[in-house]
Amino acid sequence: MRKYRRRPRLTEAEKVMMWNRWQQGDSLHAIARLLDTSHTSVRRHLVANGGIRPPQRRRSQLALTLAEREEISRGIVAGHSIREIATELERAPSTISRELRRNGGRQHYRANRADQAAWNRAHRPKRCKLVTNPALALIVAQQLKALWSPEQIAGWLKRTYPDDESFQVSHETIYRTLFIQARGALKKELLQYLRRTRTMRRSRHQTQKTADHGRIKDTISIRERPAEAEDRAVPGHWEGDLLIGSHNSQIATLVERHSRYVMLVRVKSKHTETVINALIKQAHKLPRELYKSLTWDRGKEMADHKRFSLDTNIKVYFCDPKSPWQRGSNENTNGLLRQYFPKGMDLSNVHQNRLNAVARRLNERPRKTLNFESPAERFNQCVASTG
Repeated sequence: MRKYRRRPRLTEAEKVMMWNRWQQGDSLHAIARLLDTSHTSVRRHLVANGGIRPPQRRRSQLALTLAEREEISRGIVAGHSIREIATELERAPSTISRELRRNGGRQHYRANRADQAAWNRAHRPKRCKLVTNPALALIVAQQLKALWSPEQIAGWLKRTYPDDESFQVSHETIYRTLFIQARGALKKELLQYLRRTRTMRRSRHQTQKTADHGRIKDTISIRERPAEAEDRAVPGHWEGDLLIGSHNSQIATLVERHSRYVMLVRVKSKHTETVINALIKQAHKLPRELYKSLTWDRGKEMADHKRFSLDTNIKVYFCDPKSPWQRGSNENTNGLLRQYFPKGMDLSNVHQNRLNAVARRLNERPRKTLNFESPAERFNQCVASTG
């Protein structure tokens, strides 16, 4: 029978290095090479904790220390009574009595062994709030099915139940309960309703976007965009992009920077003439005061941007190459849209009515950045102010 060499388990120091690298955004393969192990071994450790670094364990300040246990051991050898040992350590006699009873009694007590056993016994996970409050867990599950993010749910709960902390929960607790199934409060099936259907959380530093879209003539840099657009103080400044599907299909996505209001536009191809025509048609549906500028990446679909500006009197600003964060609202929205239009989906069969319905659902979600108002509420205020 063939024998396989088993890889040694990761040491505590290696686990610390693994979590540090994972939080810095390193890939599984890069971490595995560093630790001289397989990427499947690294993945197994990460998945067991949902990709979330376990909190560092600390001893309770009330617990006996190793030094105190050594004093107990010396007291036993010297023939001191439990009460005498307790007086020497300024501890209750019941504490010393319980320590001896748990660890073999006076005859078999060993300080190092007792200290390690106490550390092992103390490894009890804290009960999750969603486990102790089933009604809260039900509300969270319902909102996840409505495709709300954990952060939106947490903010909405705080706004809805301001005086009842038992019905408030952090978004991190929701994520941890989803990814660490040992908690048992939220079913694993609810993961499918998250924006990104992963089995564990990724580091915020990870990115796979390295697309270089080429050059467009006569572009106006985002650095020339007016200050009112930069600080989001005034409505009417938009960000745009194409959401790509299979079979060369796409949707134009537009997000207003002040209110985060979303508009989705059906486009038949990525050809610049088709995209520009669709954007011009959409622009004419809004009051002039609410469409002052458009910020786009360097995609070739905007090669005819000058025609768009000439027809609508709307300036188009372009991001720096490989800088998607300069259109942060639009990038975030495209991530939300993947809940409705997953990667690999053919978008050519999606009707404009369907796009309008999805946009409406996004615009009715509470947003943390709007103090948990919805984009629709904020945008309607802007429309009303234009008269």
